[in-house]
Amino acid sequence: MPNQPRLDEVTLTGLRVCREIALLGSFTAAARSLGYSQPAISRQVAAMEAATGTPLFVRETRGVRLSAAGGAVIAHAARIMADVESLGRDLDGLADRLAGTLRLGVFPSAASVLAPRAIARLGVEHPGLTVTLAEGSTPALLRDLRRERLAVAVIGTGEGLPHYDLDGLATRRVSTGDLCVAVRADHRLARDPGAAPVSVAELAGERWVVGDGATGDPQFEAWPTLRDPVIAHRVKGWPSRLGMVAAGLGVCVMPELAAASVPAGVTTVLVDDPRWLGRVTLAVTRPEPSAETRAVIDALESVADGLHARGATAPRRRSRP
Repeated sequence: MPNQPRLDEVTLTGLRVCREIALLGSFTAAARSLGYSQPAISRQVAAMEAATGTPLFVRETRGVRLSAAGGAVIAHAARIMADVESLGRDLDGLADRLAGTLRLGVFPSAASVLAPRAIARLGVEHPGLTVTLAEGSTPALLRDLRRERLAVAVIGTGEGLPHYDLDGLATRRVSTGDLCVAVRADHRLARDPGAAPVSVAELAGERWVVGDGATGDPQFEAWPTLRDPVIAHRVKGWPSRLGMVAAGLGVCVMPELAAASVPAGVTTVLVDDPRWLGRVTLAVTRPEPSAETRAVIDALESVADGLHARGATAPRRRSRP
């Protein structure tokens, strides 16, 4: 017969131990996972069973399984542990001294993945900090930065782009990869994840969907080192460009930092081209940025590192000697 429950004796440690046993199927595995001794695990389970007044696990030859009461406890444990973690984040937020509203300016292809994920990350790590997003051409972003209308401007620099005046500004490189090519998923150039890049020679003869953006923006034409490429369509927005790729109307160049935003039916491939010098993404601020501004840059770098790491399974484009 079940004993009278004493639920005021239920502990967070006991809930965590019982949840781990339920997930792994044995006391031994839970002890190994949590770094406890097996007797300590057994004591926690015994204390939880005493507090709930009923057995929580059915002991079997090859481990344990939840009893009906154990299933109910674990269902509540998941919610309770989530609430405790949420409480911890709220308390961390109260201790976080970073607060206020900052404006982050980015070129359009950085607005699809990099900037939104960085803003979301900041919402968790610094809940008192509000970051708004602005898209624009690089000259406009730098102009607004100098006029203190932006805290951070994310820009692209490198081969095929103008020389921007960065005198008197602070810059940090954001590791977002270089360029790739978006193709329809059943295209002859499509590769499995981790496969070798396509050679630049394989791009010859493709029909290209190219950009028609504002002056000063990174312009995504055909692959930069191709001679006499066939331009099939010229459109302004990325949704139109990638929609045409999905429809099989051509392929397009895009930055790796936006590769995670391609729609269903489209994939991206890296290109092995030793003649291409490459581009980089910079986070630009005024000299001596505030702690809040540095937090925005840190979030951008963290997200960019994650995107770059996920794309790093494929061999990279060779650097020009």
